[in-house]
Amino acid sequence: MKFYVNARYLIVPFMSLIAIVGILFGGSFAWVGVGLFALNTLIDTLTKNIHLAADFDDSGESYGIKKLQYSVMFLMLPVFIALQVVLAYRIFQYNADAPIVINSFLGLSYQAGISGFNLIGATVSSGLWAGLGIIYGHELSHNKKEGFLVSRLIMALSGAAHFTYAHVYNHHLDLGHEDDPATAPRGRNIYTHAWLSHMGQSRFSYILEQQRLRKRGSSALNIDNRWILGYLYSLPSIVLFVWAGGGVGVAALFSVWVIANFLLEALNFMGHYGLIRKDGPVEHRHSWDNDSVFTSWFFIEIGRQCDHHVRGETYFWELDDVEGPNYGIGYFSLFVITLIPPLFRVYVQKHLENWDEKYASAEEKLIAQKFAY
Repeated sequence: MKFYVNARYLIVPFMSLIAIVGILFGGSFAWVGVGLFALNTLIDTLTKNIHLAADFDDSGESYGIKKLQYSVMFLMLPVFIALQVVLAYRIFQYNADAPIVINSFLGLSYQAGISGFNLIGATVSSGLWAGLGIIYGHELSHNKKEGFLVSRLIMALSGAAHFTYAHVYNHHLDLGHEDDPATAPRGRNIYTHAWLSHMGQSRFSYILEQQRLRKRGSSALNIDNRWILGYLYSLPSIVLFVWAGGGVGVAALFSVWVIANFLLEALNFMGHYGLIRKDGPVEHRHSWDNDSVFTSWFFIEIGRQCDHHVRGETYFWELDDVEGPNYGIGYFSLFVITLIPPLFRVYVQKHLENWDEKYASAEEKLIAQKFAY
């Protein structure tokens, strides 16, 4: 049982390594990461009606192994670094016009050199798995010790080191308020939200640091500013890609960052769209749950937003179904729907109406009436 409980959360590390190997093998294998994303969407759709509770033994002890799960999360940092390094390697080959030939190593064939088409595949694959891997940066942001720094470093690989502070000190405290840029109000689409949420969280982190330094009598423009330092953490990636391919390298890195941050903000969008909190503590009803089995395993229970936002420092493998509002489908399936805003608005309307009727307080219902679905 312990092996099963812990191994089921290793899907992202395993598939991330497959995507890396695909880029290294070259040719059409550079698109493996994209293919895996499509496969996951299919699996998520087919398993939408399967729901499992968190696993505990008869004495109430969790089967989750903390040391193992945290080791995996910490080891994901070098995995994400490797993802950028292999992409930069392919960009270097492309920029140098390296001949496209089939070579062999230890009996395995791989393609040296890369075409422009397959470089696009490698870039999109890298962006998708950098974005999917951000779930580890999220999880570690709730660890106030060494995990917090690792979270910052993971997020910096996507140019979003500001997220760690904004997530803990803005999103979790201001959930459902207008002061939370990560909560999408009714009527907003995913594309607008991705930009406004990203910039809003960055602005919050900047103001947070400005206030902290002002209390110390320091200027905001110094190396002690953790907002500035967070962006400096991204410099190694910028240097690597500029060295690997100049303008092509910059375009590829920018594409990876855009894709990764879009996926991150899509999770925020799906987890809180249209929900309202009027003062008082955060309750289970202030988030959407997405707890179908594949979403739960793949996203290391991040879909159990209702429980997570009430017990923010609880280990992900102990989060459970608390009978909060639920979309009824997993994140991959819902993500596809959000990409078509008119379709999403039709889909979500019945869920918002149900939330207004069964979960909203009287004050929250009044606020909801101001919004058109």
